[in-house]
Amino acid sequence: MSHQHAHPKSQKNLLISIFLNVGITLAQIIGGLMSGSLALLSDALHNFTDVVSLVISYVASKFSRKNATSDRTFGYKRAEIIAAFVNSASLIIIALILIKESVERFLDPQSIDSTLVIWLSILAILGNGFSVFLLMKDRKNNMNLSSAYFHLLTDLMASVAVLIGGILMKYYQIYWLDSVLTFAIAVYLIIVGYKLFRNSFKVLMLFTPNDIDINKIVETINAMESVKNMHHVHLWQLNEEEVHLEAEIDFMNDISLSEFDDILLEIESILKDKFGINHITIQPEYNKSDNKNIIVQD
Repeated sequence: MSHQHAHPKSQKNLLISIFLNVGITLAQIIGGLMSGSLALLSDALHNFTDVVSLVISYVASKFSRKNATSDRTFGYKRAEIIAAFVNSASLIIIALILIKESVERFLDPQSIDSTLVIWLSILAILGNGFSVFLLMKDRKNNMNLSSAYFHLLTDLMASVAVLIGGILMKYYQIYWLDSVLTFAIAVYLIIVGYKLFRNSFKVLMLFTPNDIDINKIVETINAMESVKNMHHVHLWQLNEEEVHLEAEIDFMNDISLSEFDDILLEIESILKDKFGINHITIQPEYNKSDNKNIIVQD
């Protein structure tokens, strides 16, 4: 399980992408109003949300590196997860707005200055393409950067679609295509946005990570010679670097504290190597009368 923070180089790439998208957004808003292209204006709106999402991602990546304090014992380790959640939710909301606008424009198609649309879409492709390249590597291991990356990637795809539409409108006067492209862009936004929204929501809600089976963990630990029963298990992902487990273990014998320390080291090694769990809290028990179920609602 490979995870990492947004490092200084990644933060610099985010900053470059922010300035690029500010320029693209301003150009597309002006061009969209002058040309009358809804697809261009929808792309501009999406680019604007990219600027907002990139700023959120940048601030979150900076905050996530702050040290813990007595009143913030986890520091700001969840800042990037919150950023991913907000950004993915914004993708879905924007997509729904674009679908509404595209249907209205499809029912009432309008003439569009396709030449301006073509040149501005080329500008957006170059800017977004460079931004996507900057974040491509780091997005694989960081949900926050992944949300920013997909904002930019969908913008790149949208700009390519707008360019194709502009060319077809210029030479074939198929103006309704502007609305169809806008609708297609919006549907893709919903697909991408929902996946990111679901994943970040699971982390925020302390759900068990998808790739870890609690029953297999319990089965593995219960197979140890000194362990009678592992129960009352809680397993959650704090952020993209830390997976936490806390549980109670009923031991076969009334062992000493030093013996428990040795067993704990073995348990920690097993859970880290086999399941990728790197923060473990175990409460030892002996003949304690309590609920021995694996999952216990506190």
